[in-house]
Amino acid sequence: MIAPGRIPCPPFYRALPGRMSQTSIERLREYLAQLPPQSQALLMREFERALERGQDTAVATLVLEQLRMIVRKTEADEAPPPRTDDLSRLLFQVLEPFLVEAGAPIRVGQIRRSSLQPIWQWLGRDGAPDKMNEFEAALARMPADGAGQVEALAQKLQAVAAEAIFALTGPGGGDKSRALARVGPPSVIEDLYSVGAVLQVREAIATLNEKLPRTLRAFGESQIASVTSALNIPALQTPQMLPFALSVVVQRMTAPWQIIRLAIKIAASDDEIRVAATPYGVAVTIALHDLSCVAAILRTDIKRGHFDNVADNLKALHDGVRGLRTELDLRNDSAWGKQLTSIRADISNALQSEIDSVPGRVRRILRQRPEKDIPPGARIDSTEVEETAALIDFVATCRNYASELAINEVTLRTYSDLQQYVERSTEQLVQSLRAADHKVRTYRQQQVQAAIRFCQVLFGDDYASLMSRAAENAATGERKSSRAS
Repeated sequence: MIAPGRIPCPPFYRALPGRMSQTSIERLREYLAQLPPQSQALLMREFERALERGQDTAVATLVLEQLRMIVRKTEADEAPPPRTDDLSRLLFQVLEPFLVEAGAPIRVGQIRRSSLQPIWQWLGRDGAPDKMNEFEAALARMPADGAGQVEALAQKLQAVAAEAIFALTGPGGGDKSRALARVGPPSVIEDLYSVGAVLQVREAIATLNEKLPRTLRAFGESQIASVTSALNIPALQTPQMLPFALSVVVQRMTAPWQIIRLAIKIAASDDEIRVAATPYGVAVTIALHDLSCVAAILRTDIKRGHFDNVADNLKALHDGVRGLRTELDLRNDSAWGKQLTSIRADISNALQSEIDSVPGRVRRILRQRPEKDIPPGARIDSTEVEETAALIDFVATCRNYASELAINEVTLRTYSDLQQYVERSTEQLVQSLRAADHKVRTYRQQQVQAAIRFCQVLFGDDYASLMSRAAENAATGERKSSRAS
């Protein structure tokens, strides 16, 4: 599946679900027409899947309509021969669920996307050059409606590639270090073994995908039994392939940390030593790694001031940490225990640092400076007000998960301080409107509006409306007093 951001989206993408003008549709069509054919095909597949899932139907329908018009026109006008990239895509499509983007930490059951190009080049140069040329020619001769033929070609291509990779990486043949070095750097060699293994069991992976439920919501006894049965495929039970099979399962789960329940079930115990002694102990390694990745995403979002997904990530971390601590008997000095402790500490440090900064930002905006210290034309940045409101909401969200993430004390203290300070400051600023000099009245009014915005986050809409009316009355009273004098 295509990860968000992998295919460039038009700048007006977020506006698509609403009604679009004819000009906006033309701009969308122009943007899509500029994409490479491979990107257009990838987008079409992704939006088709979105329609099947019932997600973003308005977006998917509109974009698919425009893409299909573009593709049909291109085929009619040019009918170019298939690109080599299309053959590469056919080969590696079975790897898509396991691919990780450049720079992301990798775990068992994953493959670096950046390794695919060197492996493809090696296949065309050394691994199976004659077969690659033969397949490319066959693809070029296929009719536009030959979907079945393309699928058969993909299976043959994957079988040939798996055989070539196994010939290089398998036992026998003497020293292969020089031949391996021609494929790429050590990271690519590491992925080469995994790519070959996945290609060899592609049919077993397809069978697993068919047997698994579409979504694993509450991963209870019945679903554990169903998944265990689906995983009972000999080709997927090897130490190399089991992590990939479990990765397929994880992608169906709404709470990925619950994959540890498979390991606990197989071990018939929650003792980490007994769990680690089974092949399914790798499920705990997967859960810990994925939690650490969520923690890293959370830290990055906080640093960049992006709070849209913070609540979801906090919940995922809270539930995952609590689940591992309560459902597994982890020892503090074990590798798993130390890793979980490290994840909690990283989350706590990142959250505490940001939480500590919020009161200072609020005070800078609401501080009631003497009028002589307010320069003419002073303004409050509305963007800064909204960013600070988002941070206040962030602190409020942290309260729900504070105990498990080791931020209970700082969160409760900061939230209480914010409530007291904002309530007191709002009342004082409203009163200041009654006697504000006309030179600073605009600035005071902006402070009041900022305070009311913060009240909305901290105390709710009703209290914010009450303070808004009080501010209007204060301003009205000040104007009446000025006219009377």
